[in-house]
Amino acid sequence: MSEAPKSHGRLSIRASLQPRDLMAEPLIRGAWAAHVVTLFPDAFPGILGLSLIGRALAEGLWSLRTTDLRGFGIGRHRNVDDTPAGGGAGMVIRPDVMDAALREAAGGGIGAPLPVVYLSPRGKPFTQARARELAQGPGVVLICGRFEGVDQRVLDAHGVEEISIGDYVLTGGELAAQVLIDATVRLIPRVLGNQDSLAEESFSPDNGGLLEHPQYTKPALWEGRAIPEVLLSGNHAAIASWRRDMAERLTKERRPDLWRAYGQPHMDPTKDRQLSGASDQSRTYRERTEEPKR
Repeated sequence: MSEAPKSHGRLSIRASLQPRDLMAEPLIRGAWAAHVVTLFPDAFPGILGLSLIGRALAEGLWSLRTTDLRGFGIGRHRNVDDTPAGGGAGMVIRPDVMDAALREAAGGGIGAPLPVVYLSPRGKPFTQARARELAQGPGVVLICGRFEGVDQRVLDAHGVEEISIGDYVLTGGELAAQVLIDATVRLIPRVLGNQDSLAEESFSPDNGGLLEHPQYTKPALWEGRAIPEVLLSGNHAAIASWRRDMAERLTKERRPDLWRAYGQPHMDPTKDRQLSGASDQSRTYRERTEEPKR
């Protein structure tokens, strides 16, 4: 069983005729905080202002603040970037500009300093386990990169953790930041209507780290496709067994790294996937570049 989720304070309810600004200060002392350093602060809250995550933001269960990187730019044009050392295409965000923005973001926090994460395709893969760790903490400062990236010196100086949401490249880190925030905030107590829904979802420790089983609902017959009979049997033991079997089958077919970890609890699935992916990419590259034998 996983540890009980951390409590994030006591809700303060005040009657008001005015709608609450989603980016205002939190109503809960010690609420989980996301502080985003970005060139596009208008991108937030974006999708985070909708549905259950948006309602939790409005209720003060978590807070969201942005720091406009442009405000710390150099010169009359507020330049935030310069050409890469050693030559090459594109531009790199300057360390002095990013440093000033990070110091401002850190100064806006209350209590313990927040971990700093840079959304980058070269970072460690973002996992459900990392989301749970972040949800148990006070919050996070997120750096949304642009151009060719951020000067390495400022990342080293601030002990920045680099995280990737997948093996692909986006034009900026804003979408990745929203993915990380959504995946983390939904794990905070009272954000979801039913916390029990977390127990059987994909990657859950209560589910053995497996992928989730298929889901069905009414009608019982649709376009000639029927709901599996076992799900309509009322036999809870049989239903649980079917769901476990399907979760195992899907995991084995689609995520062999998770399947190996499921069979070998000591194995780290993230490391295993990284090694497997590197091997597969290397093999694909060799196959594409080798001259066909005649």
